[in-house]
Amino acid sequence: MTEQTTHESELLASVPTGLYIGGEWVSAEGGGTLPVIDPSTGEVLVRIADASVADGTRALDAAVAAQESWAATPPRQRGEILRRAFDLLQERADDFALLMTLEMGKPLAEARGEVTYGGEFLRWFSEEAVRISGRYGLNPEGTGRMLVSQRPVGPCFFITPWNFPLAMATRKIAPALAAGCTVVVKPAELTPLTTLAFVKLLEEVGLPAGVVNVITTSHSQSVSAPIIADPRLRKLSFTGSTEVGRKLIAQAAEGVLRVSMELGGNAPFVVFEDADLDAAVEGALAAKFRNIGQACTAANRFIVHSSVADEFARRVTERVSAMRLGRGTDDGVQIGPLIDDAAVEKAEKLVADAVARGASVTTGGSRVDRAGTFFEPTVVTGVTPGSDILTNEIFGPVLAIATFDDEDEAVRLANDTEFGLVSYVYTQGLARGHRMIDRLDTGMMGLNVGVISNAAAPFGGVKQSGIGREGGPEGIHEYLSTKYTLIPG
Repeated sequence: MTEQTTHESELLASVPTGLYIGGEWVSAEGGGTLPVIDPSTGEVLVRIADASVADGTRALDAAVAAQESWAATPPRQRGEILRRAFDLLQERADDFALLMTLEMGKPLAEARGEVTYGGEFLRWFSEEAVRISGRYGLNPEGTGRMLVSQRPVGPCFFITPWNFPLAMATRKIAPALAAGCTVVVKPAELTPLTTLAFVKLLEEVGLPAGVVNVITTSHSQSVSAPIIADPRLRKLSFTGSTEVGRKLIAQAAEGVLRVSMELGGNAPFVVFEDADLDAAVEGALAAKFRNIGQACTAANRFIVHSSVADEFARRVTERVSAMRLGRGTDDGVQIGPLIDDAAVEKAEKLVADAVARGASVTTGGSRVDRAGTFFEPTVVTGVTPGSDILTNEIFGPVLAIATFDDEDEAVRLANDTEFGLVSYVYTQGLARGHRMIDRLDTGMMGLNVGVISNAAAPFGGVKQSGIGREGGPEGIHEYLSTKYTLIPG
């Protein structure tokens, strides 16, 4: 056994395997468990509690019981708990990064980046907790004073995805706690260990019992539905596919819940003829291959001006063909495994469909014959209209290039999707850049930059990419309700 493997075993042994309900680590009703798999080997890392419907109800009971006292906790105290959590996370950054790599597969360097990014939500909202404000003033008629105040929405239910196990948890939990809301968190079945470790950290820094509760389950729909239907719940936040998001919105409508939905993407990456190609290539690699392409913000369609398309394709092919693939814990690895077999099959089918319609694979294009769920980093050129790869979110390391001839065509192609999360544009023209900000139908945009996420910025989309914003000053308002009081005299 190598020293690294010993450390991995010790780290896994330190992660709680139970449910966290009302400040206690407990087994699932009936003692059920579920396996957590290492996607780079296919082997079981550890088994954890598999929550039942009754466990979900118990978790909501605990959140409801803690709501009044947590809402009454001074904002400074709430902020200081978040700040202590940020500080302790920095101390344990290497362990959290390794844990994410083990359960999700991303390279260690990227996992360390996620620890930094995820931690920033704790720091940002520790500062926002004390800035919740209202207003007071004479009404226009002069008959009274208007008092406008902000109150916590109430108990929240969070359903987080597998691809960013830490950042998606902190991005939801931190603003909720800052606003004075209690929560129940259901992390993804595929990558629950990071959330369990993070909640253990919250416990260590003094978070009161019941404020955050965690249920892990392989029966997501049956466990979640009664929680969403419970009249005591006041907020639902979900990050995941648009298909699932639509169903959750319908369920939330029965109770008229506040909802935040961060759903699917189909991000265009537009390269104009006047772009700095060196910068565009660097941005393309960051926007496409970050997290092995498994990100809602990943560039999905590379729409490149016909005059520079061949040179752009040549440069990205050269870089992509040199990428090192392997287990994320190995030195120098840039491309880890996809999350499961279904993800590999999806990438295979999308590439095959594009080729059948006339596209060419310049590097990669196949699953890798080794243990784990690996797919080669891939570049596909000459993608034609109607190809599935232009309409489906790839969620894998496949860079697909189509061409355009003028600005209007670029805008039409970029906007030709039901999604509207993020777009990327490379041009050296200032006026053109401003036109693209106005013309592209996305909630976020990177202008001459390939990575845009920041805790201080509002993250979210338009159209079928979601509802609401996470991060920035806007993020805490998702967990606050506005109350108006008229005072006569």
